Amino acid sequence: MEQIALQWDSGPQVYTVSEFTETLRQLLDEEFGTLWISGEISGTKLAASGHYYFTLKDAEAQLKAVCFKGTARYLKFKPRDGVAVIARGRLDVYPGRGDYQLIVDALEPQGYGALQFAFEQLKKKLAMEGLFDAARKRPLPKLPARIGLVTSPSGAVIQDMLNILGRRFPGLHIRLYPATVQGEGSVEAVCRGIDYFSRSGWAQVVIVARGGGSLEDLWTFNEEAVARAIHACSVPVISAIGHETDFTIADFVADLRAPTPSAAAEMAICTRDELLERIAVCERKLAHSARFRITQAARRLHESGVERAMAVLQRGMGRRAQRLDELDYRLRDAMRAGIARRKRALETAVARHARQDVRLRFAQTRHRLETAQRALVESARRLVMRAGGRLAPIAAHLTQLSPLRILDRGYALVRTADGRLVKSPVDAPLGTHVEIRLADGGVSARVTRSDVTPNR
Repeated sequence: MEQIALQWDSGPQVYTVSEFTETLRQLLDEEFGTLWISGEISGTKLAASGHYYFTLKDAEAQLKAVCFKGTARYLKFKPRDGVAVIARGRLDVYPGRGDYQLIVDALEPQGYGALQFAFEQLKKKLAMEGLFDAARKRPLPKLPARIGLVTSPSGAVIQDMLNILGRRFPGLHIRLYPATVQGEGSVEAVCRGIDYFSRSGWAQVVIVARGGGSLEDLWTFNEEAVARAIHACSVPVISAIGHETDFTIADFVADLRAPTPSAAAEMAICTRDELLERIAVCERKLAHSARFRITQAARRLHESGVERAMAVLQRGMGRRAQRLDELDYRLRDAMRAGIARRKRALETAVARHARQDVRLRFAQTRHRLETAQRALVESARRLVMRAGGRLAPIAAHLTQLSPLRILDRGYALVRTADGRLVKSPVDAPLGTHVEIRLADGGVSARVTRSDVTPNR
């Protein structure tokens, strides 16, 4: 077995790994106790057991942390990567890996209230699941005879609601499910009340109500369990939590939000006088409709004799009109057939005339002429190319034999003014004007000196 030996003045003391780990755990617990540690959450993992594992880190170091399921249930918000928090807990050593870690029992986000942070976190989650969708909200029954209330049995809220419901419509059946609406056990109590009315099928509409208070006081109705209980309720739910400016998660999930509990009682049902007025209006409309139908029946009875005669006449006219329609259809069919025959004959004549069209012949002749012209041009081009190929060597040979090529080597041709070629000094006496031809031009000169070279 692996062991660690620590040297003391009194001599060595040998620990097993388990003993040393336990000793270290006790030292950490006695030395530090409960700690508050700030850092940023990273590497969050939710195990199947419900425990949260994550790391608290800053720019220089990191610390492993764990929040067990029993504690995580009561956190105001769940651990999430990237959130800067202050964690409360105690240091512990995990023997299986020899790691020290923080056992978290509370989390507080930095720079953001924990309750508000949890509110926004749950609101975003439930919205993504569709619990707030307007399409799933159900309309309230127009005249509910049975109304269920989930609220505290004491306080002004229940009395106000009962007074308003009794005043608006006496004789309603109202059933109260007493529930704690604040503090420990309130979430479970409210959920049980909603579930009771959902399963029993007694109520036609359920009102979940609570008076005003701080965000902490109203927090029961921001819990996920209450939101899902409202969503799962089989009958429409009215949320009446706090004052008009207070908003909870329950308000977003409920089928209808009332600004106050008193307003919820008014929205649940109309007044008895309003219902009686509606009944009176319906009675008047029913009487008017009955009188109208009786008058119509009397008129039909009075006119029944005339109607029978008219029916016989109309049947005869109908048969003749039907015969006329049949003849009209036959005439139209015959006309369409004749027109079709003449149209086909016209198309045949037009095609025959098109084949005899002089313009078509001209076009064909022009095409042949253009083809022959292109062939002639191509043939002439080939002849010129062949002649050019034969002429090129001859031209090159003539160029080589040309006396003008001698001029390129520095010689010149001298002519007199009348164009005679000067071959000897005697051909150009003194004072004679001469033209001298060079390779790339010419110059004019006058003979000022003459030397005659003896014959060799």
